[in-house]
Amino acid sequence: MGRKSSISRLPDTVKGCIDAILAQGMFTLDELRAELEQRFPHEQLPSRSALHRYGQKLERRLAAIRASTEAARLIQAQAGDDKDARSEALTALVQTELFEAILALQEATDEETDQQERVAMLSAAAKNIATLTRSSINLKLFQAKVEEATRKRLLEEQRAKLEALGGKGGVSSDTMREIRRALGINDDDAAIA
Repeated sequence: MGRKSSISRLPDTVKGCIDAILAQGMFTLDELRAELEQRFPHEQLPSRSALHRYGQKLERRLAAIRASTEAARLIQAQAGDDKDARSEALTALVQTELFEAILALQEATDEETDQQERVAMLSAAAKNIATLTRSSINLKLFQAKVEEATRKRLLEEQRAKLEALGGKGGVSSDTMREIRRALGINDDDAAIA
């Protein structure tokens, strides 16, 4: 098994400082290194290339969090919740994140994680995916019920309007039958003259 990266072996205070500075994105790697040397003069600090690799990983994570947050904000602002569209979108976001996490785990080197850790992570991911899949299925069933109830309500409204129109006269029974057929209302469903 390979060794951990030099940054993961640092004390939490140093690693936290690196995370904070990288998240702000205001320093070059050389400036970051100088800042760390000034703040932690007695620590064995990571190389410039190790900081660069770690910074790239951190930036990908931060970008994913920003994108997910923005997507959730847009979904909340735009989606009516009759069909629970927000839950569907959030489920899709979680599925995307799990997929990306599995890909990252597959790409992880032995330096970053050992085989037992990988098996444990994949096991946890599989369990979460099963739960997410059940949630997705239940959501689809709920959405189908909402669509069916909406369709029935619309057909009832159309049927009532047709009955009122037929009662006024001036519309032939053939025309009424053609309108019912076009709207998907069976002649058996309504006794409209």
